[in-house]
Amino acid sequence: MLTITRLDAEDARLIIEGARARAEAIGVPMCIAITDEGGNLIAFERMDGGKVTSITIAIDKSYTASAAKKATHEYGASSQPGSPAYGINSAIGGRLMVVGGGLPVLVDGAVVGAIGVSSGTPAQDQDVAQAGIDHFMAARG
Repeated sequence: MLTITRLDAEDARLIIEGARARAEAIGVPMCIAITDEGGNLIAFERMDGGKVTSITIAIDKSYTASAAKKATHEYGASSQPGSPAYGINSAIGGRLMVVGGGLPVLVDGAVVGAIGVSSGTPAQDQDVAQAGIDHFMAARG
């Protein structure tokens, strides 16, 4: 039998709150998705002006970071032609994301969920995702 720690709806709201604040600060409206440790969607927000095409991307970035227990940008170099994981981005029905903006949320060393952000550059998406996690961790004390 397993005991699993996962993000809940209130945790997801805190993460989105922190991510939204950072997105507003940099002036880029984002799509923000929060998943549990298995990649299942808990919460989603499309800020006014967030790209419609970024809805699915944000959800899939969060899914990847949760389910693979790895930041999406870490797949970038390893998924290029000639690299060991070339083509991995077509795995899982194309849901596996290989660009920045998806980060796992760790509590006591365990992945309890993830955040996926999309609508900016990969660096902006990753920055906003990290701000969401930082806000959550600060609120936890």
